[in-house]
Amino acid sequence: MSKEKIILGIDPGTTIMGFGLIKVVGKSMVFLQLNELDLKKYEDHYLKLKLIFERTIELIDTHHPDEIAIEAPFFGKNVQSMLKLGRAQGVAMAAGLSREIPITEYSPKKIKMAITGNGNASKEQVAKMLQSLLGLKTLPKNLDATDGLAAAVCHFYNAGKVEIGTSYSGWSAFVKQKAPPAPKGGAKAQTVVNLRKKSK
Repeated sequence: MSKEKIILGIDPGTTIMGFGLIKVVGKSMVFLQLNELDLKKYEDHYLKLKLIFERTIELIDTHHPDEIAIEAPFFGKNVQSMLKLGRAQGVAMAAGLSREIPITEYSPKKIKMAITGNGNASKEQVAKMLQSLLGLKTLPKNLDATDGLAAAVCHFYNAGKVEIGTSYSGWSAFVKQKAPPAPKGGAKAQTVVNLRKKSK
């Protein structure tokens, strides 16, 4: 009997967060859902982050994905946009990690390459290929949803290829992989300040 698993793909953003779900049965995949969280009407950046976290938790609790694939932010010239995108990704990852779901990051180029064979493919080309692969009747007006679905499909294609993306199995693994390297010559003793202790 083939083992089934569900993959949630997320394209994080503070304007629109796209997401898609596929079910893997043996060596084939079945389309479950694609949608988006529209955040354009909200001006408060922190409220947007809260909504991204809550929607991701809701998706996890509803569909019980076994794994999450997330599109890593691309490096742009606008530092503020990069910061906001990084926060959106971090919040979505935190939601998955809080439920102990393994997460793998993929660069936009790697996702496009996995779907179309071209790392510089357009959103439209990726969407059309997904439509063909999964037998989608129609495509959404905004293609952020298909970008989220593309992350899930990319993860399916790269199953077992650990070097393709960066994976985290939980909080401890995430912290371990993101921790800065120890300074040369051994770590120096650091003063720890207890912020909860009231100063006299």
